[in-house]
Formats: sequence, structure tokens, C-alpha cells
Amino acid sequence: MNLVRPLSRAPSSVASSCQARSLAQTLLSCLAGGRLRRLLPAAHARAVVSEGLGDLFLANLLLRGYSKLGLLHDARRLFDGMLHRNLVSWSSAISMYAQHGGDEQALVLFAAFRKSFDEVPNEFLLASVLRACTQSRAVHFGDQVHGTALKLGLDVNIYVGTALINLYAKVACMDAAMRAFHALPAKNPVTWTAVITGYSQIGQCGLALDLFQKMGVQGVRPDMFVLASAVSACSVLAFLKGGREIHGYAYRSAAGMDASVVNSLIDLYCKCSRPLVARKLFDRTENLNLVSWTTMIAGYMQNSLDAQAIDMFWQMCQAGWQPDVFACTSTLTSCGSLEAIWQGRQIHAHAIKANLETDNYIKNALIDMYAKCDHLTAARAVFDALAHDDAVSYNAMIEGYSRQGDLTEVLHIFHRMRYCSIRPNLLTFVSLLGVSSFQSAVELSKQIHGLIIRSGTSADLYIGSALIDAYSKCSLVDDAKAVFLLMHNRDMAIWNAMIFGHAQNEQGEEAVKLFSQLRASGVTPNEFTFVALVTVASNLASMFHGQQFHAQIIKAGADSNPHVSNALIDMYAKCGFIKEGRLLFESTCGKDVVCWNSMISTYAQHGHAEEALRVFQLMREAGAESNYVTFVGVLAACAHAGLVDEGLHHFNSMKTKYGIEPGTEHYASVVNLLGRSGKLHSAKEFIERIPIKPAAAVWRSLLSACRLFGNVEIGRYAAEMALLVDPSDSGPYVLLSNIYASKGLWADVQKLRLGMDNTGTMKEPGYSWIEVMKEVHTFIARGTEHPQAESIYAVLDELTSLLKDFGYLPDTSELPLLGDNG
Repeated sequence: MNLVRPLSRAPSSVASSCQARSLAQTLLSCLAGGRLRRLLPAAHARAVVSEGLGDLFLANLLLRGYSKLGLLHDARRLFDGMLHRNLVSWSSAISMYAQHGGDEQALVLFAAFRKSFDEVPNEFLLASVLRACTQSRAVHFGDQVHGTALKLGLDVNIYVGTALINLYAKVACMDAAMRAFHALPAKNPVTWTAVITGYSQIGQCGLALDLFQKMGVQGVRPDMFVLASAVSACSVLAFLKGGREIHGYAYRSAAGMDASVVNSLIDLYCKCSRPLVARKLFDRTENLNLVSWTTMIAGYMQNSLDAQAIDMFWQMCQAGWQPDVFACTSTLTSCGSLEAIWQGRQIHAHAIKANLETDNYIKNALIDMYAKCDHLTAARAVFDALAHDDAVSYNAMIEGYSRQGDLTEVLHIFHRMRYCSIRPNLLTFVSLLGVSSFQSAVELSKQIHGLIIRSGTSADLYIGSALIDAYSKCSLVDDAKAVFLLMHNRDMAIWNAMIFGHAQNEQGEEAVKLFSQLRASGVTPNEFTFVALVTVASNLASMFHGQQFHAQIIKAGADSNPHVSNALIDMYAKCGFIKEGRLLFESTCGKDVVCWNSMISTYAQHGHAEEALRVFQLMREAGAESNYVTFVGVLAACAHAGLVDEGLHHFNSMKTKYGIEPGTEHYASVVNLLGRSGKLHSAKEFIERIPIKPAAAVWRSLLSACRLFGNVEIGRYAAEMALLVDPSDSGPYVLLSNIYASKGLWADVQKLRLGMDNTGTMKEPGYSWIEVMKEVHTFIARGTEHPQAESIYAVLDELTSLLKDFGYLPDTSELPLLGDNG
């Protein structure tokens, strides 16, 4: 039919009616086919020319056609120009707005319908209005529509009832949703999906799964939407068994191939720490979509498989997908965790190209990534460019500066945060406490504690752990204990923080008592508790306590944990039981880099250089990846053994072979290596070639070597350079004084003593300890703190007299600087 054929004259009413019916038939066929967009304007024009718009059926079909094409403006012009409207007209117009995001217009149109139209609304119209209420969160208006439905008896209609359930579920009014649900005499999968999804969204996933089970009992066959919602509920609960059962059902049904179900299953397996299973499902699925890729990338990130997350991001790009905000955010988080700045910058560039850089999630992820990669200038640039600051961005910047110990910038950002009236949250306070404890800023820690109390979060266990840790690191153990006692329903983190607090402050006996209280309270200790206890034994150098803790660890089945094993190896080494440490090392399965490092460092510290290097060779043969700490131990071993060439070889291989940037400890070890071999000039030249500013420890290493060989000239220079870096350090004074004393330069010794007095520098006392009858006794040089000090000194005097009788002459060359400081 030629819809645009010109008319020579106005048709008669009969002809017009026939024309309208003909146009209506054509439109009906177009609505079901694919020609609607091409023929609809022509049909509308024909109806106008033929005066066919007076036919209500044709007018409603045109309205329906415009609605289907999303041409809201044209539809509204047609609707407003209709001389006559019926219930279908109003329903079509309201439904159109509800379907295409015009929720406000839908509600306005419904109000106009109630005011100007005498007919009562039908179920289709009410369902459309309720959909608009749901999408615009207009709950009050929805309640009024609900009242209308009740009066008309339409609340039991499946369409209206399901729309009511959706409305209440979306705004978390699940009691009202369930009342509407129970009022329905018959329920379909859409109805069940609404309540199951509603409970999932508010975190009551157990109830969601109960409803899913009842749905099956009542013989309602779940569709793909119900299955996806049920799997999502299993994900939140980490209910792997239930998720697998649903997976099995989905696999047996056609829904198993639906992308929404597959994506929910991938998310389930990732959240249940089964990323390999998730990846197999991902690889076997043909109809993957953007959500599938994003979910898999996020899953890798959540399981700390950060390298795989980054790799998958690039695979996604190569496959032709355009990564969205969520994919970029997850990948940036992984880049931050790996400190992969190069990849992070690439993703930043991608976000700019994709016009995603203005998204707040992206900006916060970029700030976090740059901060974790110690590129705080870039992080600050992104932060300063934020249009709308939020607590997440401030926390990322505070944490970034905290990692570098930059207390000034941390406080500047925090003051700016408060000035902008952005309320600090738990993470803000934890970061602030972290940097204040790192800097031993006692007063700042107390001020932050005051702010925490004012914010009403002091009872939070996460905050409590941070406060205990901060006070412990500031040596305010009594304050830490006060916070501990105020915490109710203590979790393991609180107990561990307090035990570590005692351990850090060498209050081993208190830590042991606290552990007894922990066991008496019925709380089961975890691997971190045992690490803390073993650390106590290490600090006390108490083999008695160490073996007791080891026995309890074995009973608890925690001896296979790598953190615990590493702590035990370290404890045996510090107690001088190297063979026992080696036996434990040999019995450890799946040794990680920390385990290997512990053994290498143990041998190096005890002067067993050959054994340390042999363990390093075994480590390489086992394919374990060396890190920064590994080479600290290796170089220390080479220095002890005087293996200059081998030590320099390992130092040079750090960057070329292993990609590890040398740090202060490595440079100090090389200086020690050269110095111990008498190559003082080479050591001095090496320091002057260091690409970073040498730390005081590097110069002290040279100074120690000068003391060994009595080189006054280089020793004086090394001491001056060390004191320029750290004027408060007593080490250079003591070492240089010993060099002067060995050469008989007593005037120079006196000058050094006066220099120390003028700067207020105090020599730190040396400690020694011994374990007798299961008790550790600690001594300070010339100290009288021990309760049996008189008896001990009396015995020492007798032994000294006996030694002198046998001709022993003590070496007093290093005593002049000791004075009263011991």
C-alpha cells in the first residue's frame, strides 16, 4: 500500500473510516515486524490528511508505535492533539514514559488522568505508574497508588502485585513487599525474583535463599533472573555449596548459558576464593559480555592475584571490549598493590581516552594507586583536580603520606578535610594513628584519640586495635591497656594488638599473662597470636618460653602456617639454637621468600657465612624469588667472611639480574665488605658514587672499618659526614673516640666528649641477658637495677682479682667515652 499517495480531495466519512481501518491493519503488522521506523511517520501523515486521527483505535496504534520507537516528543504531541482519549490512550502514554526514563512525566500524567478522566485505572496503567514510582524512588506517591489498587481490588493482580513488590523491595521496605507478595493468589518467577533480589540487596541473603527454596517446593520453575539473584545471595554469604547446587541446576537447564547467571557464578567462585574455577567457567562461556570481563578482573583483584588482574585487563582490550569504570578501578587497585606504576600510568591514559577520568571512582582509584606506588606528586595532582572531594580521596592521600612518614602533609590534608566539612571515618583515624605512632608523636596520638571519642567511634574494634598499636609504639603501654580494657566483645585483632604491644615494649611476662587470659576467655588464638608470642620469646631470648609456645602451636595445628614458621626460625636463631632453627626450616613445606630470608639472615648474623651462602644457592635452585631482604643477608654473610669479589658480584647482580634497586642496607653492607678487607679508600670512593644520599648507617660502616684498622684521617671524615646526616646519633662519637684512644690522641677524645655534652647527645646503654632457671635476667653496663646486683659485682670483683693474679691486663683503650652512660 502506498501510504504517501497524494489525495485530491477530502474523503467522505465512510471512505475515511475505511482508510483508518486500512492504516490500522498496516500499523499492526509493522508493530510486530521491523518496518515500523520507516512506515510510522508516513502512516501518521496519511492519517492526518485523511482525517483518520478521529479513529481512536488508529490514534492509539500510532501512540503505541511512537512509544515503541522511544520517540517521546512525537508521541506526546500526538497525545496532546487527540480529541478523544480512552483508557488505552492514557495507559500507553504513561507506560511510554515509565519505560523510557520519563518517570516524573509519567506521575504528572497519572495525576492528570485521575483529575480529568472518569474511568478507573486498569491493572496495566497502575503497573506502569508503580514502575515509574520505583525508578524515581517516589515511595509516598507509590503508597497512594497502592491505596487506589486496594480500593479497586487490583492489589491481587499479578502485574500490579509484582510492581508493588518491586517498589517496596527497591527501597528496602521488605515488610511491605512481603505483605504484597503474600496477598497474591498466584505468583510467577518475576514475583519471586522481586522478593529474592530485595532481600539480597539489603544483605539478608539467608532469607533470600529460604525464599528460593520455597519457590522450588511450590513448583515454580526459576528463570535466569531468579537464578542470578540466588547465586548473588550465595556470594554474599560465601555459601559455596549452595552456589554449586544452583550452578548444577543452571547447567542442566537453558538458563545455564545466560550471561547474567554466568556472571553471578564467576562472582560467587571469586568471593569463595576459587578464582581458578571462575576462570574455567569464564573460558568455557561463549556469550561473555562486559560484566563478565569486569567480574573476572575484580575477582582476581579480590584474591590478591594482581598480576592476573592486570593481564586480564589487557586481554579484555585486545578482545575489542571497552573497559568501564569498574574494570579500570579494579585494575588500578591491583597496580597499587603491586606498585606497578608503569601499568598504572597506562590505565590512567586509557581512562583519559575513554573520558572516564572525571568519574570519582576512577579518581579515587588513581589517587590510591599513585600513593601506594610512592608517586605522591601525581597522586596530589589527581586529588587537587577533584571536583567533589570525598572521604575516600582524602583517606587515600593521608595513607599515601603516612606510608612515607610525612607527618606535615598528613596533618595538612586532614585539616583541609575538616575545613571542607568532610567527616573523617574509621580509615581516616586508623591512617592518622599509623603515622603518629610511626613518628612516636605521643601528643598527636592523644589528640586523635580525643577526636575519635567525639566522633562516637571509640568503641569500634578496628579503631581499638589501632589505638592500642599507637600507644604501644609510643611506649605508653598503660594507655594501651586502658583502651584494651574498655573494649567489649574483644575480637582476635584486639587481643593480638595488646600482646604485640607488650612484646614491643619488652614486657614479655605481661604478654604471657595476657595469652593465659585469652585462652581462659575461650577465644581461639590464631596464627597472628602465635607470631606475637614467638616474638616475645625472641625479644626475651627465652628458649623456655619459645619451646612452650612452639608446643602450643603444634597442638593448635598452626605450625604449617608460613608466618608462624618464619617467626619460630627467627626465635631459635635469636636464642642461639641455630641447629633447631635449621631443622624447622627443613621441615617447612612450601617455603616462601621470608622463610628463606630468615635462614640466610640467621647464618649471616652468627658468622656462618658459608652456610648462609649455601642456603642462598638452595633458594635459587628451588626457584624462589629473591627480594630486597635476601641480599641484605647475603651481603652481610660475604662481609663477615671477607668474600669481597663474591659480595660485589651479588651486589651488582641485584639490579641487572633480579631487578632489585639497592637500598641503604645494601650500600652499608658493601662498605662493610670493603672496609673489613682493609680497602678503606675503595669504600670511601664507593660511598661517594652512591646514586642516593648516603644514610648515617653507611658512613658508620666506614667508620667501624677505620676503627678496625686505626685510620684516623678517613675515620674523622666518615664521622663528620655521619653527624651531618644525623647529629643526634652517638655512634660516630663512640667509634671515632675509640680510634683516637687506640692512637693515644687523648686531647681529641676529650674534645669529642665535650662535643657530645654540648649537643646533648647521650650514648645508648648496651644490654646483655642470660636465662637461668626459666627466667631471663637483663643487665646494663655498670647498672645496679638487678635485685642481686651487689652479690653479682662482688663475684665479678673476685674473678677480676683471680685474673690479675694470673697476669691478665684489661684493654682500657675504649673506656674514655663511656663515662657514666655505660
